[in-house]
Amino acid sequence: MSGIDGTLSIGELAARAGTTVKTVRFYSDRGLLPEASRSSGGHRRYGPGAPERLRTIRALRSLGVPVPEIGRVLDRGATLEAVLARRLADLGSELAALRWREAALRAVHEGDPERLAERLELIGAVSVPPSTSALAHYWRRVLPVRLSARLRGAVTEAAVPQPPADPTADQVLAFARLHALATAATDHCLVSHRPATAAHPDLLYDGLHEAYLLVAAALRAERAPGPGEALDCYVAAHARDAGTRDSPAFRRALTVRLAAADHPVMARYWQLAAELTPDPTLGGADSWLREALTTSVAAA
Repeated sequence: MSGIDGTLSIGELAARAGTTVKTVRFYSDRGLLPEASRSSGGHRRYGPGAPERLRTIRALRSLGVPVPEIGRVLDRGATLEAVLARRLADLGSELAALRWREAALRAVHEGDPERLAERLELIGAVSVPPSTSALAHYWRRVLPVRLSARLRGAVTEAAVPQPPADPTADQVLAFARLHALATAATDHCLVSHRPATAAHPDLLYDGLHEAYLLVAAALRAERAPGPGEALDCYVAAHARDAGTRDSPAFRRALTVRLAAADHPVMARYWQLAAELTPDPTLGGADSWLREALTTSVAAA
């Protein structure tokens, strides 16, 4: 029974809240359940509002809210809505990491037994949740040095595929291979495939960006490469960078120069990137436009 002053013993509080004395003591020791007073024998006494406060604490703990966060809610240092929103965000990250681990386990377990060690090493090199920092670093090395920060950021954002939220085993492998490719190319300075011309890098990349936007619809519709506004925009960007104008002679020369600039690392990069996203990649757009250019030159 409660005392004359309305306070509760630790046992009475536990009974009213439907929990154990050990639980009450745990939260009390961490400052979440302040004592109202102490009995003459030195035992803890709690105020009449303690049962409701304890039920709130247990409800929040059942949702995985950390003890320090609960303290801030109870002391009005943080709103319940903000704390729950943070918990939802944290839980989303935890679930994404679990989905990635599950797909990674499948990729290793269901693969060729003779290549188990190779796959394990490949996937083990990727953090969980996976980071795209190695891919971004690769692009910082590939892009022209004098490219503006605005375009450098825009190209990197478009070129670096995000890991799928709910990946398949094949996508985990594709990302791991892409991560290994970018890391090796950067570590061993295999980034000799910068664009051969970059006299005016901002003019070139602004024009290429416009051309890629124009060709995106054709890629989604799976239309065959051919002449049109996208190709004209693409050629014009290269012509501006070269300080000349679009012409049949320039198109022939550009076809030869672009073919000579092909690099296996970049080709493999775009092949793997395409496995990670349903959207057209920059590499896919560039390949479509280059094929359109070759076709138009051959026809001319």
